Amino acid sequence: MLKLFFGNKNYSSWSMRPWVLLKQAGIPFEEVKLRFDSFDDSSDFKKTVNSVTPVGKVPVLVDGDLAVWDTLAIAEYLAEQHPDKKLWPADVKARARARSICAEMHSGFGALRSACPMNIEADLPDTGALIWRDKPAVRADVQRIIAMWSELLAEHKGPMLFGAFTIADAYYAPVAMRLATYALPVPPQITAYIQRLSALPGVKAWIDDAKAENDFRAFEEPYRMSR
Repeated sequence: MLKLFFGNKNYSSWSMRPWVLLKQAGIPFEEVKLRFDSFDDSSDFKKTVNSVTPVGKVPVLVDGDLAVWDTLAIAEYLAEQHPDKKLWPADVKARARARSICAEMHSGFGALRSACPMNIEADLPDTGALIWRDKPAVRADVQRIIAMWSELLAEHKGPMLFGAFTIADAYYAPVAMRLATYALPVPPQITAYIQRLSALPGVKAWIDDAKAENDFRAFEEPYRMSR
């Protein structure tokens, strides 16, 4: 059986992507959660993850003697191994576009990711308002996301970005979590998409686990002293 090594569900945005993809697609896998104790080489987290991947980061998908790291590589591997699950859109042009926006997420939106770290359990609208006021790069990132999602939802008639659930929705799920946690201003169609995405069984399961985790990690919390 596949094994997925991942970090704290409340904080680990990169881990969320393949976990949600596997869960929502109904692909069986074993969960191996590595608690974020610290990221020092001597930490339990580093010792464990270094035993399965040379990059020392999560997520990692292990299939027998093969370890696949990097979320996009994991997504592509799953799509190749499970073509019946239709993890990418069937149409070749839509598929290319879905890959393009996943690559854009993979390498971009640095301002949003830096200023608004994923923290599903938290409710930080006041912090979000200050970030929105003071960080034009965050506003630019959010405006790009609004434009992207609005265009895709209109073109493919929803409910997900390409009609049915695909890798693209799993890839942007952590972005949806950030927009909700920090209450960043988005139009109604984007709010509705976030609600639909959050209600998917695979996404809801991750959210529920994140909220129940009760594992406050101070080094992951730039805006709170305690839970």
